[in-house]
This record gives sequence, structure tokens and C-alpha cells, in this order.
Amino acid sequence: MKQSTFLSPTLRDVPSDAEVKSHQLMLRAGLIRQSSAGVYSFLPLGLKVLKKVENIIREEMDRSGAQELLMPAIQPAELWQESGRWDVYGPELMRVRDRHQREFALGPTHEEVITSLIRDDINSYKRLPMTLYQIQSKFRDERRPRFGILRSREFLMKDAYSFDRDFDGLDESYNKMYEAYSNVFTRCGLDFRAVVADSGAMGGKDTHEFMVLSEIGEDTIAYSNESSFAANVEIAPVHTEYEKSSEALRELEKTDTPDRRTIEEVASFLEMSPEKLIKSMLFKVDGEPVLVLVRGDHEVNDVKIKHVLDAQVVELAGEDDTAAELNSVTGFAGPLNVPGHVRVLADHAVKAVVNGVCGANERDRHYVNVNPGRDFEPERYEDLRMIQKGDPSPDGKGTIEFKEGIEVGHVFKLGTRYSESMKASYLDENGKAQPIVMGSYGIGVSRTVAAIVEQHNDDNGIIWPASVAPFDVHLIPVNLKQEAQKTLAEGLYSELQQSFDVLYDDRAERPGVKFKDSDLYGVPVRVTVGKKADEGIVEVKVRSEEEKTEVHRDELADTIRQLLKK
Repeated sequence: MKQSTFLSPTLRDVPSDAEVKSHQLMLRAGLIRQSSAGVYSFLPLGLKVLKKVENIIREEMDRSGAQELLMPAIQPAELWQESGRWDVYGPELMRVRDRHQREFALGPTHEEVITSLIRDDINSYKRLPMTLYQIQSKFRDERRPRFGILRSREFLMKDAYSFDRDFDGLDESYNKMYEAYSNVFTRCGLDFRAVVADSGAMGGKDTHEFMVLSEIGEDTIAYSNESSFAANVEIAPVHTEYEKSSEALRELEKTDTPDRRTIEEVASFLEMSPEKLIKSMLFKVDGEPVLVLVRGDHEVNDVKIKHVLDAQVVELAGEDDTAAELNSVTGFAGPLNVPGHVRVLADHAVKAVVNGVCGANERDRHYVNVNPGRDFEPERYEDLRMIQKGDPSPDGKGTIEFKEGIEVGHVFKLGTRYSESMKASYLDENGKAQPIVMGSYGIGVSRTVAAIVEQHNDDNGIIWPASVAPFDVHLIPVNLKQEAQKTLAEGLYSELQQSFDVLYDDRAERPGVKFKDSDLYGVPVRVTVGKKADEGIVEVKVRSEEEKTEVHRDELADTIRQLLKK
């Protein structure tokens, strides 16, 4: 490709609205341009990288035995109503009406469509197992699109769905996808972790997220410093023993705590450690009030509440709810004398509190010398708190550390969540109808491109791994007015194209401009035709290294091949 006719507009200055490195560099290098908030065009350079990632995904998916298809992006509301997700998915679901006022969704995912397709065409155990996938644009009405294509309203996604006779078959399909995803992200040159995660609105139980380690990641990974354990912090279990103090139980008292609402304020005022306080937080769980108790130095985990109560929606109650359900005030709620219709759950750590402090359900009042089991009894004790740095690793090896990560892939064991609600079944060997057991597997293709840029860059621009680079070689003649340089550059361009994808900078620009653009583009190998052109000697530089090597044209192809490991 000759650069003079290639649409690759570069920017010298960092765009003011670009917060993170990948967004800045993808704009500066001319990979993307914004159409509206959260909506981007991929220019030729960016599209070439996108296609490289797509090809890696296709190769690994095909190798796993999956089959590619293409489903419609616009989906009838009836299918989402069948699955029960139309009313619970949330405002991220883009909804539209046609001229007949029929409702549709712009697909953020395709569980409903693929389930309806399979139920109509697969009805025998002889046709299972089967895994289908597509690569297609998806749509989510993000409240706050940010970080360029890392969180956008329209994005390219690979979504796959497995169909099995039973859960043993699902385990096998899941493991194949897990391995395929590991291969994909390894081939893309990413430093990633597969972590235990929450399935969210997708449904299902077992699930892993593939997280690219990055300082700007919006998810936090809890991992062991001595083992392979890793989980999203919102789902990481807490396995620890809480020692109960042997101090004598003191008499329950009520005390004034004027304008002290937070744990820090109350602990300071009463000159007590936060570990002695019981934090009481009221939630609405599928519309019903639930008071959740954790120790004062811990944080409530609403995802764990959802799983413990097998709920769809968990929301923190507001001032009005606290007044109506507890006859109390936010900041002074507590577990004593709670109305019978309010369920009370407590984290395991609360059980070990001795002579603690909690809200008195009165403004500016707290109880002191509160003891669980004597003064109140929750419905049950569960793991309800966020894991913290320094906690024992759940696998019993080492302690917990935190890292940030960018989610680029997610694999789910859906089970019969969709097949039962949408009546997708098959006939077994005995002619009896059985629900198809499903899995769902997604890769954010465009997001993966941005994640690669986040991990592979320097102050001068992008440094693409060879596997996903838009070109293999950037061929740059220093001065095309010099006949020897022009002749050698044209000859090399013709020769190298036989084995490599070459970007030839044939522009009448200053050398400094050419080299600046080259660094921004991040092509793995740069070949510079300069002052030794009449000797057939060129300068070769790997983008990720400072060293430059002089190579004769006769040895150039082999040198590049070795550098690219082709």
C-alpha cells in the first residue's frame, strides 16, 4: 500500500477529550474517528488490525469445532419477553419501534435469537452437541461512553453459543471455549488473566472473565500472591475464620451520637475501632426490604446478596425507604427491634463481634455493647462482604492482592436458563423431551484492539505485536528526489510485497514527519532507504527496540522474516 493514497490521517497533539492512552493513540495514529458519543468509524489502518484480530478468533473458534453464522442485529421484543429479559435487562438495551409500532431491540447479545433458531431446527439428541458463533456489531446504550472504543455504544463482538444434551456435555464445550479464548488472547500478545466472575443479566452460574491487566481497567481482580487463584472482586469469596473475643458481655446501652452517621465518625466519637461497629444497610431485593449487616471495616457486596437470595434486582434503599420500612434514618439504622416484614442477613464476621456498636433506629442515637445472639438474631449468616487486600486466598494459598483489568472476553454456563423459558428441547434416546443445555461465550473484538494498544505502546506511539499489526513492514525512503533511493525503494516495494504486507511511504514529506508517523503507526519492522542506497544497503529497525541494523537488499527478506518469526 502506497501511503500517499492511504487514508491514515495522523494528529500531532493529544485530543483533549481522550482520557486514556489507547484512545489518544488510536485517534492520533488515524485508526478511528468519532461520529457521536460512543460511536466510532474504523479507518483503513484500524480496520486492518480489527480484521487481524477477527482472523485469529475465527481460526481458534473453527479449530474448536464451532461453526460460523450471522444473525440479525435487530431483534423482536417477543423473543426477549419469552426469556424474561425485556423488563430486567435495563436502560442499556436500545429499543426501537417500526412503522407498525412493533417493538424491537438492537442486539447487545443474541441468546434469544440463537435459542429460537435452535428450537425450530434441532429436535434430536443425534444433532448435539453443537457450537455456533458470529462476529457482528452490537449495541448498548451506555450511560457514560468513555475511553474511546473500550466503552462505546456500538462495538464489534464475537458471540458463540453451545448446545448440549446434559451438563457433562456443557462442561466439555465450556472447556473448549476456555482454551480457545486463552489461545486467542495469547496470540494477540496480551497479558491477561481468566478470573471467576458474575454472570449479571446473562443468567447462569459458572462464568469466567478474561481480563487484560491494565492500570485503567474498570474492573478489579482479586488474586493470590502464591497461587493461580483469580476472581473479579465483586464475586471473590471470603474464606476466613473470625476469632471471637473472650471479654465479658456488657449491658446493652443507648447513647447519643449527634450528627455522627458514618462508621468513621461514630468510631472516632466513641473512641472505638471500626471492627467493633456493625454497619446496617437497607436494600430493596426484588422490591422487598432486606437489612444487611457487615462489620464496620468491611463493605457490603450487593452481587453476593443477589446470589444468596437468588434475586434479579438488588438496590440500595433511599431515605424514604429507610423511614417507611424501619421507621429510621439513614446512618442510624440497626438490627434491633426491626419490623417483622424486614429480612435481616449478616456477614459471617458480624457473628464474632463482642460488645459492639450499631444504629438505634433513631436519629443521633446508637446502641453500645451490642452482642449478636443475645440482642438480635439475623435470619442467617452468609458471605456478604467484599474481599479485601490481605485476606486469605479462598484456595488456602497465600493472601489476596488487587490489580485492575479490562474485560475482553466472558464465558458463561447458561444451563437451561433460556431453553426452559423459550421451550427449546430435544428428544432423547427414549423419545422423551429434554431441555437443551446451553453455554454463551463473548469476545469484545474492537475492545481487544484497544486493550492491545493499552499494553503495547511508548511515548512515540503504538507498538503492535506482529500477529495483529496492520502491516508487517514500513518502507521509508528518506529522499525520493535522489534517484538511487527512489529506484531501490521502488524495487524493494515490489519484491517485499511477495512475502509481506508493506506500507510504502512515497510521500514528499520531510524525513522527521515520516519517522514520527511511522512510530505512531507502530508497524513491527521499519526499513529505511537512505544514503547507502547506491550500495544496496538499507537500515532495519524493530519498532520495539532502539537498535538499528544495516542490511543488504539481498538479505533483507530473510532478515525481516526472522524478525517477524514468519
